[in-house]
This record gives sequence, structure tokens and C-alpha cells, in this order.
Amino acid sequence: MGATPAKDKPTISGAEVAKHNSRESCWIIVHGYVYDVTDFLDEHPGGSKIILKYAGKDATAEYDPIHPPDAITTNLPPEKHLGPVDPETVQKVDVTVTDVEKARLERFAARPPLSEILNLHDFEAIARQVMQEKAWAYYSSAADDEITLRENHAAYHRIWFRPRILRDVTNVDFSTAILGNKTSMPIYITATALGKLGHPDGELNLTRAAAKHDVIQMIPTLASCSFDEIVDNAKPGQVQFLQLYVNKDRAITKRLVQHAEERGIKGLFITVDAPQLGRREKDMRMKFDAEDPAEVSKNDKQSEVDRSQGAARAISSFIDPGLNWNDLAWFKSITKMPLILKGVQCWEDALEAYDQGMAGVVLSNHGGRQLEFARSGIEVLVEVVEKLGEKRGLMFPNEKFQLFVDGGVRRATDVLKAVALGATAVGIGRPFLYAFSSYGQEGVEHALTILKAEFEMNMRLLGARTLQEVTRELVDASNIHQHTVAVPEDRLFYHNYESMAHARLRESKAKL
Repeated sequence: MGATPAKDKPTISGAEVAKHNSRESCWIIVHGYVYDVTDFLDEHPGGSKIILKYAGKDATAEYDPIHPPDAITTNLPPEKHLGPVDPETVQKVDVTVTDVEKARLERFAARPPLSEILNLHDFEAIARQVMQEKAWAYYSSAADDEITLRENHAAYHRIWFRPRILRDVTNVDFSTAILGNKTSMPIYITATALGKLGHPDGELNLTRAAAKHDVIQMIPTLASCSFDEIVDNAKPGQVQFLQLYVNKDRAITKRLVQHAEERGIKGLFITVDAPQLGRREKDMRMKFDAEDPAEVSKNDKQSEVDRSQGAARAISSFIDPGLNWNDLAWFKSITKMPLILKGVQCWEDALEAYDQGMAGVVLSNHGGRQLEFARSGIEVLVEVVEKLGEKRGLMFPNEKFQLFVDGGVRRATDVLKAVALGATAVGIGRPFLYAFSSYGQEGVEHALTILKAEFEMNMRLLGARTLQEVTRELVDASNIHQHTVAVPEDRLFYHNYESMAHARLRESKAKL
């Protein structure tokens, strides 16, 4: 939906492109088109070194995993779109496999068969060992000290079950409907950016696996694959939602929203918790490590350029920090899709969303990647259900105003706790990224198979035959707001958690 490449301009030879291979004149090729990025070198959030590496050459292979397809056409002014390149004349980039990459590929070849992956934690354990470091850093990182990231998971441990016995649980049914759309489980694949960092097929792994298991995929604004490519890969009748970052240019947002509706998208999830990106320090360290120190010192603008967000900043600078409640009427005027606010973090805002006619809210802190010490979605759920019941007489789950939760979910028991507390469904993000980063589409399918088996077993053990029977009486959430309650440590989760690092000295001679 962004600007299109300069197809009407004359074809440029690879030899001509190759002349522009310096800081003074830097051209690169992406998807068969030539761009002049000279003026962008010092502003590139990932640093100038990576662009200069491909100066005068084809940068598509490096560009694709960390940018949506239209990032370059959207962010560079039209006069910098120079025209198509003659593919027969393009200088080939020599790919050198480093010792680090050789070791990673050996680890990848040593992955256990899927039959030995027993839970979602296992995918994370394998992904951590077989993913490229920059990809792992981007997917796994969270805000500041990553306390919120860990709390998102730990919060579920403060909720305990009160199972019922002697009920006929021969048959259990955990199918449900989300915004009126049937799904096999009370989960959806929530939006996560830059899928090609983990696998060449990116988000298409999720689309195809979701089709096989009859679950709903939420398409991210910042996908590595284009929106139309993801929709085109869905099977007929497959339900998809769209997560929306609102552009400062409302005409661009309007085009995207109305195009999504024309393509059959069944729900618009407007992200409201990211007026500015949080500090994700694992990712930040990866960007600095990737930059050559000499190149940094030569850059007079170094102090002015915020590289802290790496690829994320490069693709998200369009997000409007001025988005406010008054804009919701405009959204209702441009689409008939159900509107859901994604990133609500207190009952007062959930109430306002209800009063303004939204179809629901996602209670979420952006996977712990935004405001550090924002409470978990599951904790906020408890107060939202209580207060909206008190203020508006609402009972949950509620078809007219649906509550969703995401962040920290690793087991079907986590989902069942949320459903018991009033959620319609729960979004799962990182575990599916780790699944396809380590095993591709088959990994995502296996992850969904694991969840289905967990749902079936745990509903039987709870004494619930349908999700309608997974009610508030089946859980004890009395400690949900107490952040110092001792619970048994989740050894699998913390085994996978990679502790944050301090700043390090540059390589130097050892101290005497």
C-alpha cells in the first residue's frame, strides 16, 4: 500500500550502479530497482556500515528480513527512486560464511525431531540456539530491565484452579467465536513484526498453519510480507484480522483500512500503546555491536542519530503520537469492520472504549516491549470485568464488547484462566515466531497441535465440557494484584530467559 518503484524511468545498468559505491554517492538495488540512499546513510537506524557494505550492489537479501516490502519506497523521496536495473548486469555480492554462521548452521542441523518438542517452551529453547543473533535479539527483547516481560508470564502463576469433579467429560469442546467468527480454540495468532527475520517465508508460515488448524491470524502492519501476499495465501473463507499502526498521514491509513475491508478482513485492531517505541536494550546492543567502531567515530552526526531501535525505528517512524479518543469517530466513518483498541491497560480506558462504541479491547502491554512496569493483561482483565460490571452492568465474556488478553502465554492453562476471568480469547505471539524460526510452517502446526491436546486434557481435569462452563468459579485469582506472592519458579521459562548484559569494554590487551 506504499509508494511504487519508479517503473517509468529508464533501465540502469549494473555497471552504472557499481560506480556509486561510496559514502559520497551510494546507490543500492532492492527488488530490481535502484535507489540513491546517500543522504540517508547517517539517518539509517541500523547504521551506515550495513548500507555501505552493499553500495553499488544488490541489497535485497539483507533488506528483506528486516523491512516490510514497501519500506524503501515509502521512506525515500520519489526523486531518489532512480529506476529499474538490468538484472543481467548486476554485480553479484560475495557471501562469506563466517565461523559463527557455520556453527549456527551446525546447531540448526542438530535440531531434535518435532516429535521431541513437547510444549511451547521447547520451541523457544531450540530457537534461541539456531536463530541468527540479530533475529533472536529482536524477537526476544523487551523494555528496559525486562521486568514486565517476565511479569506477563509470572502473573498467570498467581491464579489457581478450583476444578469440579464427577462430571461427564467424555466429550469436550473448546471451539468458540471471536467477533462472530468461528475458531477451533479460544486463541488467535497475534500480530508480530518482521517474520522474515526468523524464516524466509515469514508470516506466510502463520497464515498456512492457521488455515490448517482453523484459528485466526492477525496480520501486522509491519510484516515482512506484504499485506496482499498474506491475504492471497489464505484459503477461501479463512478469517484474518488486521493490526493497525495509525499513520500521521491519515490518507495512507484510510487507504490501508479500506483496502483491508475490501479484501475481507474481519476486524481492525488499532494499536494504542505505542506513541513512541520502548527501549529494547538487547536489540539496541545488537545494533551497536554490528556497527564498526571506526565507522561510528567518523560519523559527525553520531550524537544526533538515535540508533537505539534498529530496524524497528526505521519502519515505525510513521506512527502518529497524536492519536487520541477524538479520532475514533473518524475510524467509524471510514469502515464497517469491528474496531478493537489494542493495548488498553486500565479499566477507565476500557470503559471509555465501550462508551465510544468499540467492539472490544485487547488488554496488553505490547509483550512487555513498551512501558516498563505496565501491569500484565491478565491482571488488568480482573479489574476491567469488575469495574465494567459495576459501572455498566456488563457480564463477561460479552458478545457485544469482547475482552482479549495477550502477553506471557505459554500453556492452554494460561488461556483457560483468562477465559474463566471473562476473556473471549487470548493472543499468542512470540511462541509462534520461535516455532517457525526453528521448524518453519510445520513448527507452527505442531505448536497448535500441542495447544489443542493441552486444551482437551485440562478441560477434562477442570470438569468443563465447553468454554461456557469455564467460569469465574473455577479459578482463585485473589492474589492477582499482589506482586510479591511466592509461587513455584517456572524452570522451563527461566531456562530460556536470557539475562540482560552490561556494556562491555572494546577488545583490548588483558590486564597485567
